[in-house]
Amino acid sequence: MNMKNISYCLLAGLIFGSCSGKVYEQTDNGVIVKVQQKGGQDTRLVRFQVMGDKLIHVSATPESKFTDSKSLVVVPQEKQTPFTVSQQGDTITVSTKEVKAFVLSSTGEVWFTDENGKMILQENKGGGKTFTPIEVEGTKGYSIRQVFESPDDEAFYGLGQHQAEEFNYKGKNEELFQYNTKVSVPFIVSNKNYGVLLDSYSLCRFGNPNDYSQLGQVFKLYDKDGKEGALTGTYVPDAKSGAETIVCREPSLYFEHLKREDLSKVVNLPENFPFMGAKVTYEGMIEPSESGEFKFILYYAGYTKVYINNELVVPERWRTAWNPNSYKFAVNLEAGKKVPLKIEWEPDGAVSYSGLRVLSPVDPKEQGKQSWWSEMTKQLDYYFVAGDNMDDVISGYRTLTGKAPIMPKWVMGFWQSREKYNTSDEMLGALKGFRNRQIPIDNIVLDWNHWPEDAWGSHEFDKNRFPDPQAMVDSIHAMHGRMMISVWPKFYVTTEHYKEFDKNGWIYQQSVKDSLKDWVGPGYHYGFYDAYDADARKLFWKQMYEHYYPLGIDAWWMDASEPNVRDCTDLQYRKDLCGPTALGPSAEYFNAYALMNAEAIYDGQRSVDNNKRVFLLTRSGFAGLQRYSTATWSGDIGTRWEDMKAQITAGLNFAVSGIPYWTMDIGGFCVENRYVAGQKQWNETKTENADYKEWRELNARWYQFGAFCPLYRAHGQYPFREIWEIAPEGHPAYNSVVYYSKLRYRMMPYIYSLAGMTWFNDYTIMRPLVMDFTADTNVNNVGDQFMFGPSFMVSPVYHYGDRSREVYFPKSAGWYDFYTGKFQAGGEKKMVDAPYERIPLFVRAGSIVPFGPEIQYTDEKQAEHIKLYVYQGADAAFTLYEDEGVNYNYEQGKYAMIPMTYNEAKKQLVIGERTGEFDGMLKERTFEIIQVNANSPKPFDMNAKGIVVKYNGTSQTIQL
Repeated sequence: MNMKNISYCLLAGLIFGSCSGKVYEQTDNGVIVKVQQKGGQDTRLVRFQVMGDKLIHVSATPESKFTDSKSLVVVPQEKQTPFTVSQQGDTITVSTKEVKAFVLSSTGEVWFTDENGKMILQENKGGGKTFTPIEVEGTKGYSIRQVFESPDDEAFYGLGQHQAEEFNYKGKNEELFQYNTKVSVPFIVSNKNYGVLLDSYSLCRFGNPNDYSQLGQVFKLYDKDGKEGALTGTYVPDAKSGAETIVCREPSLYFEHLKREDLSKVVNLPENFPFMGAKVTYEGMIEPSESGEFKFILYYAGYTKVYINNELVVPERWRTAWNPNSYKFAVNLEAGKKVPLKIEWEPDGAVSYSGLRVLSPVDPKEQGKQSWWSEMTKQLDYYFVAGDNMDDVISGYRTLTGKAPIMPKWVMGFWQSREKYNTSDEMLGALKGFRNRQIPIDNIVLDWNHWPEDAWGSHEFDKNRFPDPQAMVDSIHAMHGRMMISVWPKFYVTTEHYKEFDKNGWIYQQSVKDSLKDWVGPGYHYGFYDAYDADARKLFWKQMYEHYYPLGIDAWWMDASEPNVRDCTDLQYRKDLCGPTALGPSAEYFNAYALMNAEAIYDGQRSVDNNKRVFLLTRSGFAGLQRYSTATWSGDIGTRWEDMKAQITAGLNFAVSGIPYWTMDIGGFCVENRYVAGQKQWNETKTENADYKEWRELNARWYQFGAFCPLYRAHGQYPFREIWEIAPEGHPAYNSVVYYSKLRYRMMPYIYSLAGMTWFNDYTIMRPLVMDFTADTNVNNVGDQFMFGPSFMVSPVYHYGDRSREVYFPKSAGWYDFYTGKFQAGGEKKMVDAPYERIPLFVRAGSIVPFGPEIQYTDEKQAEHIKLYVYQGADAAFTLYEDEGVNYNYEQGKYAMIPMTYNEAKKQLVIGERTGEFDGMLKERTFEIIQVNANSPKPFDMNAKGIVVKYNGTSQTIQL
């Protein structure tokens, strides 16, 4: 930046550039800078608000004043942070003790440095801000774009949970909206140790601000006969259908949603063609007019392969017909050179979807910048979050958006679910199955349709199938289980609950006006409530409280919270179906529904019972969700190996988005027909065909991965998901699942301490390697390994039949194989063993890991005897955290911490003085210390013998 030394005058708190005009006005928490506006839509005002020593809120507008609607995401900050303001030339600087924020009054350009002037983040030269007027339903706003410079070695993580297997978003594009399996959070964290939170609730895009184009808008298309203007579509029906093959010219490959005027048909597909069992091919040539990297997005349901230039660029992928997915890939093409394109599609459903669209090449330097676009907002608002490391950045995010409460301890155990338990006997029988087999479990889940068929939203149980709900819940509790129940924001129009909302104007009306029917029975008319209305949220909780809460139900499963009013519609119809909201048009308030819905339950339950921890599981999410004691699961994913792999990157980026609790349907939700057939064959003949053999291995590998996620949970459609339904006792799949379930419960002292750290230290449990090894640039793109807490490196196996996999060992003091104790140096890539029953698992040198007794549920007994594994080779520290596990007394200081440190040079372990106490706390316990080092490798073994230390709360030093 060029700094001009000019004189300036101070008058009544206002600075005048060259004494000729007002440049900035200091406020209680920052400054407002008047920018030299060149055009009516250029930036006119820029504002800095100091939210903390490392937190700056930046606002900008082309208007003469700021609108300042209340943020749905950011919570009020309790204390004011000291800052100073200075001006040099046309540069205004706001300084805290940690960071400096600068703005040029000539252009509105903003940048940030540390306290010593080292650049952290810089807007695009000239200001980087673009405002385009937009008006929706009489409400005026702006489509905005914000661009930041980005060095070549930068990496970006976060943005929520997406399913395209992308990890590092540097140079990539992601559209941010909510949909089943897709959760959008407009927050990124950089490996340069800062974050940006965009405070916008509309459809957003990270990367390229443009929507994907139809193929014919970017390429010249040629059909298989060489005729210009279209590709060839060949639709071959199942021979049993008696239908004729259709061959037609396709000017685009866009079959991605239902027709609004007829929701039984897919846009652009041939009508009255029997798609179930059909085989479809789209083929021809594409000719680009420019050279470069073309970024494609494939929309698919059923089975799909894509070939470009006769190469398989997308191997077979599958999704169930009613819940399509998107997958992205890029191909370099030359201007004027025709290239063959072929898509092979098996719809696998009577109504199914397909599509291929593309983005034209963008200069790599521009593509590599950090770019945000929002469809509709009143003004630009973003938060700059600096940190000493990525954990510190996430801590700043939670300072802004709310802390993550400690979940109930039982949430850290195993959950069993299925779609669905149809009777109370089925549900109780499943729980008894775990207890009888001595497989640990804490939570069992009752999915949708427990109500009478025609009474969705009544919160009543179908008396024929659930004759005594109270007895059912009591029986679950008597077996030391907990119960979670599915609650939707959806109401049939005939229910009294619907009428309560409707009379107050709190129901989205479009689905009612259009007489939409759902898929249940003959189909029923319904509406979704408006969660953006504060009084509607209170009513939503009130209805739950009156019907469910008296039964003693322990947790709430908030399904379809995107909200998913109707599957598979175009984006505009989705907006119409969930608006207008109480706050404004759905175009402006499109993405934050799940946040508002979670607030309803969290605030509601704490208002009636502040001594019972709230727990919500929701299918969607948004920035700030963590403050409502809410976890997100990854939705109705497919039962495919590629879906399992996609959950690794999805979960890791969701974790970096600042929301610490995430889970998935272990095994996948939507099941391929071949697996169903395999299950039926097993049921009838007890013979295992090739597909069923794969099904068992898929589940074994998925459980292995799931055991090291923040929440450990199985769910899905038929085949049933209880492990004895998947494989009999003694089968490798059965053995593996039971092993990892028991291991997770042994690890409960470690896991629950991590839960405590999420509250006290703003910790992240499921951690991409880049969080702990930021200096090792080799980990920037490692999206299929992760840390589970500070000690365990987890490397899931996601290919069928693999018995080894490549693992990168980050640069560190070294690693130990959990199963053998063998030492492995850091900074190396190795092929490691991955037998059927084991996931590659390594422990970082310099770790202290507590293991408790074998238990069947989390509160069965306290850990009076802890096996304390000390993995030597570097200094180590760990704090054992304990509290009552079910209430909020920890907020009043009722908890205990035992700090532990290991000094490598002295070979000394210090179990420090216990701080704090709580009702029922163990006053005395024993620690048995097992030391592992390169010269003395030891496998994990709960029967191993070590140094026994009796501990009564006072500090002890143990020589190892």
